[in-house]
Amino acid sequence: MTKTETKDGARIAPRGMDRRLIAASLCALLILVLFLPMLPWIHIDNAEALHEAMQLKSKTAAALGNAYSSLTFLSFVQDSGKGLMGPYAFLLLIISVTAVFLLLYGLALVLIPGLNRSKGDLKRCGMLQKGMIFAFLSGVGTMLLCWFGNRSYGVSAFTVMWPGIAVTLLSAAAYLVSKNLEKEERVFYKEHGFMEELRRNWLLFVFLIPCFGFFLINNYLPMFGVYFAFTKFNFRDSLFASPFVGFDNFRFLFRSEIVHLTTNTILYNLVFIVVGNVLQIFFAILISHVASRRLKKVSQTLIFMPYFVSYVILRVLVFNMFEYDVGLINNLVTSMGGQRIDFYNTPGYWPFLITVFYLWKNIGYGMVVYLATITGISSDYYEAAQIDGANIYQQIWYITVPLLKPTFIILLLYALGGIMKGQFELFYQMIGNNGTLFSTTDIFDTYVYRITTTQPLSMGMGTAAGLFQSLFGFVVIMLTNFFIKRKNPEYALF
Repeated sequence: MTKTETKDGARIAPRGMDRRLIAASLCALLILVLFLPMLPWIHIDNAEALHEAMQLKSKTAAALGNAYSSLTFLSFVQDSGKGLMGPYAFLLLIISVTAVFLLLYGLALVLIPGLNRSKGDLKRCGMLQKGMIFAFLSGVGTMLLCWFGNRSYGVSAFTVMWPGIAVTLLSAAAYLVSKNLEKEERVFYKEHGFMEELRRNWLLFVFLIPCFGFFLINNYLPMFGVYFAFTKFNFRDSLFASPFVGFDNFRFLFRSEIVHLTTNTILYNLVFIVVGNVLQIFFAILISHVASRRLKKVSQTLIFMPYFVSYVILRVLVFNMFEYDVGLINNLVTSMGGQRIDFYNTPGYWPFLITVFYLWKNIGYGMVVYLATITGISSDYYEAAQIDGANIYQQIWYITVPLLKPTFIILLLYALGGIMKGQFELFYQMIGNNGTLFSTTDIFDTYVYRITTTQPLSMGMGTAAGLFQSLFGFVVIMLTNFFIKRKNPEYALF
């Protein structure tokens, strides 16, 4: 491949590159459209022997089909009522869907020029390669799934059909073609690949192994528990053999209190995020302008101390303040000739009370983060502003607040990622199981806790609710990061 130049000397990619990339993308599209979603990959040859080995009733056996794709095999698991192959079929479905998404996105990068703003050909090749890897894994996974089913039931019944084999071979061939194109592009852009990076900085990668192991054990392996959300769990069959029920747990969730729980959780978190960050910035600015060093330390300590108060202690404080008969507030009210207030049977008070106690407990922690940012601002900005005649309020508004913007955006993104996850300890300790107050205080976390403790075998519904929370937060943070990246790319997380 030869390099070409524009009139001003800037290098551009060869014209033939786009044609070959489109050809490779069309090959990936062929894999995607013809094989992944449409044609059957798994055929059941010896159906009667298999149904007998699975101990299926005649009516159940009659409802089963003879051919399934990687995207539909879970329906066989669900219809049969046997969950033994469920986890592996579920994993195969995730791999296949991921392959579909990556190949479509790679194709979009090729066909829509404005979608790719970086070093286009390298990114296109990389995205297509990821899709081809997952397509290859889906083909290999189908073969392993058939082998596992035949071995588990002792009957040679599951057979991989030609689309699965074709996807495996075509994805491997397309990957090799794409790697060859990528190699030429790396020479063009003077970049090296991962293996070269590994060879040059192998020691740094060795230091990453403990971190990788930590996240693998504590973050990624527990994600297999998501499978609870799609099963009717029982202790006899265990997690990976319990009957697969599809989206039944989600149907129960959406038919119950999904709107009420979503509204409460989002509104509380929005108030916590907006009001909390505003007050944290406000107190951080105030403390940064305290002249006395001793007073500054004392003030910072007093504001930060509530963060260390246990939620159990908070519950005791709240109860002793708002209890009907002996509470401090009611004693003060009656001593002034007023009527007692039944806080624990009046839902309207608690959104305000929960917000106040949350802010009281967490303002100090967030304030320290903003205070550290303010401390890092160069004094040259303020000295220049003073020379120009700016007063203290103008310095805060035109210097301090704008320079706090990156910190605010990062904290905002982190907070929005958990917008569907409420402060469980706060709500549970302050409200407990007082059903009278659930109309204004019940959130997803307290709801999941109740259904998993009052109904011990409802772990599927609890996991479904938790999965909904995570997916909702993922979508929110991706959209927020997208808009921030378009407006201020330097402030985006990724």
